[in-house]
Amino acid sequence: MAVIADTTSGKIAGRQKKGLHLFAGVPYAAAPVGELRFQAPQIHGGWDDVRDATRFGQVAVQKGDSLAALGTAPAPDWSEDCLFLNIQTPALDDARRPVMVWIHGGAFVNGTGAIPWYDGANFVRHGDVVVVSINYRLGALGWLYLGDLDATFPTSGNNGLLDQIAALRWVRDNIAGFGGDPDNVTIFGESAGAMSVGTLLGTPSATGLFAKAIAQSGAAHNITSRADAAALTDAFVKELGGGGVDAVLAAPPERLLEAQQAVSEAMVAGRLPRPVTSASGLPFGPVIDGQVLPRPPLEAIADGSAASVPLLTGTTRDEWNLFGLMDKTVEDHDTVVRRLRRVVDQPESLAAVYAEARPRATHDELFKGIMTDRMFRIPAIRMAEAQSAHQPDNTFLYLFEFASTAFDGRLGACHALEIAFVFDNLHKRGIELMIGADPPASLATAMHAAWIAFARTGSPVDEAVPPWPPYSDGRSTMYFGGPSHLERDPDAAVRSAWSGRM
Repeated sequence: MAVIADTTSGKIAGRQKKGLHLFAGVPYAAAPVGELRFQAPQIHGGWDDVRDATRFGQVAVQKGDSLAALGTAPAPDWSEDCLFLNIQTPALDDARRPVMVWIHGGAFVNGTGAIPWYDGANFVRHGDVVVVSINYRLGALGWLYLGDLDATFPTSGNNGLLDQIAALRWVRDNIAGFGGDPDNVTIFGESAGAMSVGTLLGTPSATGLFAKAIAQSGAAHNITSRADAAALTDAFVKELGGGGVDAVLAAPPERLLEAQQAVSEAMVAGRLPRPVTSASGLPFGPVIDGQVLPRPPLEAIADGSAASVPLLTGTTRDEWNLFGLMDKTVEDHDTVVRRLRRVVDQPESLAAVYAEARPRATHDELFKGIMTDRMFRIPAIRMAEAQSAHQPDNTFLYLFEFASTAFDGRLGACHALEIAFVFDNLHKRGIELMIGADPPASLATAMHAAWIAFARTGSPVDEAVPPWPPYSDGRSTMYFGGPSHLERDPDAAVRSAWSGRM
């Protein structure tokens, strides 16, 4: 049965799905294609007839690898025309429900808001909220900085971020017509989506577009200096055979993907410098360009750029296990130090702190623990510290420690494992491949309820969750897993060892 809704661009026809209203593939901006490629998102011209919004829109240009990892086939239906969002709501009324806007992950080069893992239906059913998921430009089309080659592309290094901001503006201007409250919008995301959340907290043009923020396994550290971004662009252009900006503008999407892959592999192999300002060292992502991002987001957050925004952030215990699943096992101390030397200062002293704090850990576990903390946990802590100065009663930290039984238990509590619990989607197709059989429904109930409570009130306190004081109360950290409990300043010696690093 068709459901008609009004937007600022025209009427759209969604559908009823299991008692909810779904509007899919809704344009929130006009994608810059052709001569406008690598420019900021454009205002959509709208449409006269009722637009079909019953099918998900095309995804951003990508290889699609992460989609297969998350239990669905790679998406062949990608396009540069990809600026779509999806809305799930219980009713088209004036109830002004809390709104949750999901920003997907995928290392800024893969992903879509339409992955089954991200189905927000249970949020809508259990929390009486409106859920929005978005696509944004990925890889070179979203994050390749061309400003030093041609001044007519000043925002190209942050066009993916500008897409997200355009989506939030669309939500502000339209969501009341879908039963949502434009004054109570929570942005939340995982991995690159969480890095986007952290960046948005420090982005001037995003101010006022959201009221709360949740960052899962990503914070405000994944930014690249203008100089590093320009160096990457030079390498990218060389991969295209030279020709400067003209070559980048003329290259078909498939050729851009080939160049992305080549520079990414060169960076991993050490043939290109990793961005020194980025904790993750990802080749693509937000750039301190002096236009969209005047300065590092964490610095802006510390100075109060999002002073009114409650924050919930955290990580999984074994983030790096997912990325290191196929790596050769680290067998000795010397190998730990040698691998760390490329990414941290004074690796010997850091490894010694971890060995003392975790005496039963193997060398492989120590290495993965250090990488987990470097890329995820310490950035989350630092963002919590920065925001807690302005929101001492409404900044919360968690650690997810439920261990997967898949892959013979080698994943542990790895990266992305918490997503299905947060969305209460434990029985979606493909999830068992990563989580294992018979995951605890009670854990999903607790995390799902905490996220809903936070979206409603700015606090994750709920009867399904143990008492959860804010981070300002002795660095309080909620452990989700087995069973859920609170700890204050866990791993203090390890946390202190990172002072002055990264």
